Amino acid sequence: MSQANVFMNQGASPGPQEAAREQAAEWFARVQDAPLPAEQQARFEAWLAADPLHRDEYELLDRLWRASDLLPRERLERLCVAAPVAVLPRRRFLRQALAASVVAAAVGLGWFAWQQQRLDYSRSFETAFGERRQVELPDGSHLEINGRTRLQVNFSAGQRDIHLERGEVMFSVAHDSSRPFVVEAGNGTVTVTGTRFDVRRDPAQTRVAVEQGSVRVQGQGGSKALLGAGLGSHIDAHGQVAAPYAVDAAALTAWRSGKLVFNDASLRQVAEEVSRYRQTPLKVAPNVAALRLSSTFRVDDTDALLRALPSILPVVVVAHADGSQEIIAK
Repeated sequence: MSQANVFMNQGASPGPQEAAREQAAEWFARVQDAPLPAEQQARFEAWLAADPLHRDEYELLDRLWRASDLLPRERLERLCVAAPVAVLPRRRFLRQALAASVVAAAVGLGWFAWQQQRLDYSRSFETAFGERRQVELPDGSHLEINGRTRLQVNFSAGQRDIHLERGEVMFSVAHDSSRPFVVEAGNGTVTVTGTRFDVRRDPAQTRVAVEQGSVRVQGQGGSKALLGAGLGSHIDAHGQVAAPYAVDAAALTAWRSGKLVFNDASLRQVAEEVSRYRQTPLKVAPNVAALRLSSTFRVDDTDALLRALPSILPVVVVAHADGSQEIIAK
């Protein structure tokens, strides 16, 4: 078993990003040692194609390796203290450094390149119907992305910009007072330096709910609101920001654990929320739209909600020829 395999098998099971880093390090060491046999080359290319994270981590190591040409050999050996300091071939030096400590060696070999990768970053993310995804950004911020969501991430030396085109994201933002984290969503923006908050962009409005820390919500025309933990606001289609109001952030973001939580919600709100998790939208008749519902359901079984509704409220659910369903009065 290679040193890299020994390193990867020790300790607790790594998370997805840590596992990708370790796998990238082992593949990179193999590629640097010698040309891969045809079978290993095919396995390597399949690994790269299996997950965008694999290619990102491998390309980062490649940039770090090329950046190491700018550093004196003595500096390399001091940075990678886990590797032997005797005169070694350059490729063998990298292999031992990576096997000893993937991240430490990589940072040591190319601090400048790594720092630039953190500052200059651009990537788009999109989730399909019913899909939920977690993403870690280079600055340490974490995104939990709901289904049917599309966003673009652009980092630079002075700012961290997110363009939320549609859908919903729970942001856990790493603190960096020198680089504000700005979420642009339709007719307004949400600005923070470090906090946890949820942004949901629908056609009619953008909703913001803060779980921890504080955010500034600003609309077109200058209207704005400062939100602390447990507060929310929304930006309407005209760019006007609502005054802060109390929200149950845990209930609003229950989708993260696969749940739909309704606390005295109108049937109109219920239908809008349920439609996010169905192939065809759920409609509601105007004469029952104001009825209220309090209950919890699973996002992957909205049919259970439709079956339960007639026993909770004076309504029935009818199917239309186009495949959609509608809640009407009994």
